[in-house]
Amino acid sequence: MIAFLGMGLLGSNFVRALRQRGESVQVWSRNAKRARALAETGAVVCDSPEAAAHGARRIHLALSDDAAVDEVLERTRPGFEKDVVVVDHTTTSPTGTRARAQRWAERGVAFQHAPVFMGPQNALEATGVMMASGERDRFDRLEPELAKMTGRLVYLGTEPERAASFKLLGNSFLMFMTAGFADFLTLARALNVPAREAASLFKFFNPGVSAPARLERVLGAKFEDPSWELVMARKDARLMIEAVAQTGGSLAVLPAIAETMDRFIARGHSHDDWTVIAKDALPGAGPSR
Repeated sequence: MIAFLGMGLLGSNFVRALRQRGESVQVWSRNAKRARALAETGAVVCDSPEAAAHGARRIHLALSDDAAVDEVLERTRPGFEKDVVVVDHTTTSPTGTRARAQRWAERGVAFQHAPVFMGPQNALEATGVMMASGERDRFDRLEPELAKMTGRLVYLGTEPERAASFKLLGNSFLMFMTAGFADFLTLARALNVPAREAASLFKFFNPGVSAPARLERVLGAKFEDPSWELVMARKDARLMIEAVAQTGGSLAVLPAIAETMDRFIARGHSHDDWTVIAKDALPGAGPSR
């Protein structure tokens, strides 16, 4: 028996996938309507998280945040079976995750954080990425079952908060990318290029291909041999900002990038590669001179 707590978009489809694989599942959600909707799959709907935990060898959570995880686990605790394993898919803070893992270990309960890069369809189809960190022996025991829930299962090491950190790193990049799309489309409108036509750029120009090499250049601090001088990149940023300003529009991230470029130009980096704007983020770096 498996218990699943939290019937949001991910949790609901995780349960549907578990039922499709023939697993017995007991579910609970703060939103009782969402939980009841899973009854048609054959899942057993429970009135409390404690009730859902009864008889379960594994308890999965997909909740909103640290506070919700802590509250729900405390409410669930009286229903824990001996040797139960808690698997938490919630995006939580590294600090909270580390403290949570330690707290439950002291109580004799195995806690496995396993956040995901998935949308609802991924959860239903067992695609996407699931990450895990913490005690290796526990992960090895869980791996066969967790692997059924995802397209790729990645173990990130023994630090219990490691997966939480990587989840935030990944989500930060998704946010940057979406904000970049907003600026891209705003600029396209200012340049009188229809959005769909602007999107066709990526049929022949794929900047994603260069991402690993660009990051490696930053990590190697290879700024003195430029492929695109910072002063020239700043000129292009100016052209973009001016084009949008002429239409009365506003940009999400490009002005902040331009301000960062200006700071590095003032420090004497005009003719370095423009990736020098990431220099201060490197390990051990102080303010650039």
